[in-house]
Amino acid sequence: MFLKGKTALITGSTSGIGLAYAKALAAEGAAIMINGFGDADAIEAERKALAEASGAQAAYSPADMSRPDEIAAMVRDCEDRLGGPDILISNAGVQHVSPIEDFPPEKWDQIIAINLSAAFHAIRAAVPGMKARKWGRIINTASAHSLTASPFKSAYVAAKHGIAGLTKTVALETATFGITANCISPGYVWTPLVEKQIPDTMKARGMTREQVINDVLLAGQPTKAFVTAEQVAGLALWLCGDAAASVTGANLSMDGGWTA
Repeated sequence: MFLKGKTALITGSTSGIGLAYAKALAAEGAAIMINGFGDADAIEAERKALAEASGAQAAYSPADMSRPDEIAAMVRDCEDRLGGPDILISNAGVQHVSPIEDFPPEKWDQIIAINLSAAFHAIRAAVPGMKARKWGRIINTASAHSLTASPFKSAYVAAKHGIAGLTKTVALETATFGITANCISPGYVWTPLVEKQIPDTMKARGMTREQVINDVLLAGQPTKAFVTAEQVAGLALWLCGDAAASVTGANLSMDGGWTA
């Protein structure tokens, strides 16, 4: 359990990729703070399971990732209750699919706030502690859309390109403090976020559900298979280890060959 004694704070981690991150890090002994929305009983069950798996503490923060004050308070709460955070994974995300001329400005603002600005606010709050401890791992969930674009996703593509740039900048600023900053860019992972965008894509493109899955979602992935949340979590776990100590400022693709 190579993360015993470390604390990980993971945003957007009550389901999907975020919860897979939490489970992978807890299995290696890390204390975990999860964050996100969902059924209170289900979240509490996951929290208990993480504590049992890690042999360390696990906590939950309901902080809203669209509110900078709540993000800063979440980082302080993590420090007070669990220590750290030594590992910060910004994973919270929302999506909206619409042609640019019909794209609601409030949806643009929401997506930029949650998918991009939230990572900035969390990193800003967590870096001083990491610098003081001379160790840290910052991992941002980007997307294949940090490297390429798709129609009808202007805000999401802009946010994910921004995450890649933010990651590089943070990596340069923290390089001499034992801190690494990297982003993981998955292709399509079967998560609630992906499933929920299918109806909007059906409407925008005039397609059936099956056509959206096969001709849109998996069209660009040569493997013709969804990436799994556990595969993404496995890469994050590797980034936390000593073997990855010199990997920083990287945008690591896990997209079935999409961006190739």
